[in-house]
Amino acid sequence: MTSTATESATSTRQDVAAAQHLINGEWTGEPEIQRTNPARPDELAALSPSGTADDVDAAITAAAAAQPAWAALPAPARGAILMTAGNLLAERQSAIAEDLVREEGKTLAEAKGEVKRASDVLRFFGSLGWAATGEVLPSGLPDTTITTRREPLGVVGLITPWNFPIAIPAWKAAPALISGNAVVIKPAELTPLSATHLARALKDAGLPGGVFNVVHGKGRVVGDALARDPRIAGLSFTGSTKVGLGLQEILNARRARVQLEMGGKNGVLVLDDADPQKAAAVVAAGAFGLTGQACTATSRVYVTPGVRDAFLEALVAEAASYTAGDGLDGAKMGAVVSTQQFEQDQAAVRTAVERGATLLHGEYDGDPTGALLFPAAVLTDIPFDDAAVTEEIFGPVVAVLEVPDYEAGLAAINDSRYGLTAGICTDSLALATDFAARAQAGVIKVNRPTAGLDLNVPFGGVKDSSTNTFREQGKSALDFFTWGKTVYTGV
Repeated sequence: MTSTATESATSTRQDVAAAQHLINGEWTGEPEIQRTNPARPDELAALSPSGTADDVDAAITAAAAAQPAWAALPAPARGAILMTAGNLLAERQSAIAEDLVREEGKTLAEAKGEVKRASDVLRFFGSLGWAATGEVLPSGLPDTTITTRREPLGVVGLITPWNFPIAIPAWKAAPALISGNAVVIKPAELTPLSATHLARALKDAGLPGGVFNVVHGKGRVVGDALARDPRIAGLSFTGSTKVGLGLQEILNARRARVQLEMGGKNGVLVLDDADPQKAAAVVAAGAFGLTGQACTATSRVYVTPGVRDAFLEALVAEAASYTAGDGLDGAKMGAVVSTQQFEQDQAAVRTAVERGATLLHGEYDGDPTGALLFPAAVLTDIPFDDAAVTEEIFGPVVAVLEVPDYEAGLAAINDSRYGLTAGICTDSLALATDFAARAQAGVIKVNRPTAGLDLNVPFGGVKDSSTNTFREQGKSALDFFTWGKTVYTGV
């Protein structure tokens, strides 16, 4: 067996689960990849198969065969299956959440919330099976009616990340399915069980075989085969900017539709009129919640002089409360997902300090068990062009910089190649309104953490954070998975 993490399991859970491919309604694939628990390095968390291009071909073939009948099924009937699957996730929430903690590392409370989100997403899009679609429009011609229709793309591919391993597959799959598409998904290697739980709920809810297919494995094998297959009419991807832009080139070359949600380097501006305690709580929740492993996490803060000292004192106190630990043992902050990510977090802090930054909180003395527990880190006295300020870290690390006033802070927020989320802490309605209009980000938060999204509203970024075309979540998510048709009917 191989391992997706450098740590090796010396003991295993007796009930360790094995993920499998789901192809044409059948579970298949021998477990080849070990996944260890990042908080308990001697515990095996999951097993999964390593898919091949042939597995992808079989999954796409099954999807192509199943899609016409699925699209012909009345939308309310499709919606009923999604609603049932959402209810099954809700019933299985505790067991799924525990598996999610073991393979991904987040806290049990965060994992339960994520399973609930996946359940709610399925039920939300399931309910849209009963919603009206299309429009009736006036015609300039006599005795003519114009209507519009939305048609499914056909077979779509999904490539999803490890940080929200059941929520993101759900919020991509649900709009694809309710629209009448068939799906082939490649989940993240680090979190195979979470996607398997979603697939099982859909299968148990009565989804016909071949409509939803899962192929586990490496991105350069499974993901590449998925992107290059001409039968894939559209591909939705969440992950790094580098990988996303590479996939975009492949899809664009054959004029297939592509949706990318990529990196973020999300900034918050804290002004003198903000309550420093409340602002610190907002920043800490965005920076250290989910172990900072979210594309919407707060990673840079710009603060004006009048509130700087009080804000930093409050933020350090907040950071101290985010003690890293085993997510199953009630920790407020969970483990880092992998050794590679852990080393990336360490390097970001170490090199910033070597270049002159002050580390106000987050000294790491090592863990004798080898658990990937990284402290909440607060950096200050750092140049605006330091890598810790400009490059995505994807860990519980936040840099705090001083700006003279609102305009300088807004300019600093916008001085980034990313544009996913941005926030402001202020009591001024005028400045909050101006910030919402001028900040270059797809999601704006006023006196709220940059991380955290409602499922019924559009989500996406600008610049290198997104293709900035089709939005995810809410009814807007249907746009990517459908194409429009205009129908003229004469009497």
